[in-house]
Amino acid sequence: MGPPLKSALIAGLVGMAALFAATRGETAEFPTRPIRLVVPYSAGGPTDVVGRAVADYLARDLKQATFVENKGGAQGAIGAEAVARGDADGYTLLVVSGSMFVLNPMLYKKLAYDPDRDFRTLAIVTEDPLVMEIHSSVPAKSVAEFVAYAKQHPGKLSFSSAGTGGVIHLAGEMFKQMTGIEMTHVPYKGAGPALVDLLAGNVQLMFDSFGTALPSVKAGSLRALGVTSVKRRSELPDVPTIAESGYPDYLVSVWFSIAVPAKVPENVAAILKGSLDRALNDEAFRATLQKIGYSVKRPQSAAGITAFIEADRARWSAVVKARNISLD
Repeated sequence: MGPPLKSALIAGLVGMAALFAATRGETAEFPTRPIRLVVPYSAGGPTDVVGRAVADYLARDLKQATFVENKGGAQGAIGAEAVARGDADGYTLLVVSGSMFVLNPMLYKKLAYDPDRDFRTLAIVTEDPLVMEIHSSVPAKSVAEFVAYAKQHPGKLSFSSAGTGGVIHLAGEMFKQMTGIEMTHVPYKGAGPALVDLLAGNVQLMFDSFGTALPSVKAGSLRALGVTSVKRRSELPDVPTIAESGYPDYLVSVWFSIAVPAKVPENVAAILKGSLDRALNDEAFRATLQKIGYSVKRPQSAAGITAFIEADRARWSAVVKARNISLD
């Protein structure tokens, strides 16, 4: 072997060794500085609650400071765009409400981010149904009775939501579509004001999250007619699902996930996903969220996560098109 060829071979081997060492070092060392979880909504809401629980676990598991940054606005689009356009180094994660990746692309003709192109979802953290709850002034004790009452009083009923285009709003639109009834949608700036007006009797119906619905339902202030899951919930064992009440295709869930920019290196994404998967199997983490009304998912593969999101998109696409709903 001549000197030039020998030198080239040595240089190549040295280069490969350096690359291997760098890759191993990157994997072993990440994270070496604080991690940021961007919550694209205001503090105190459900996305924020889930994000802070995840941040606490990551800090302990990865032994690195992890903090939440609230960056709200435009149904989560402002925070999502900031993460999508930021550094794809694994140090910035996005806390996602399902509507950001499922509904926003359907409701906005121009969206500053593309869920599939710009992000990789590492874990679905929680998934929960809604509760169909009514004011006591409505003399219905079941979904069937409510539908009959609504048809007997066309245009007289209204339902509240946390804002146009959210899951709570579209749950009502899906119900109208499947039952053939008409109700007036009354949007509010948040689920809190929407619930207050329902309790006051200014609106008659709301599809509410379990966390906020349970106190009023258990106190007798509101009447729960159905839940939007496939099976009944242990918190309300006597309340049937809407599916078993005559509408087998009715299924609505609110879910939260953690995503990173699509170009985050594979090895870094694997470390983050590993930590998140450990959180989903950690009994203390699960208990923390379950105590405040959230059902924690178990770890899923990348294919499983994709299938989950695609199924939710298919479910809502027909409703958005049929009701001609847009946020532009």
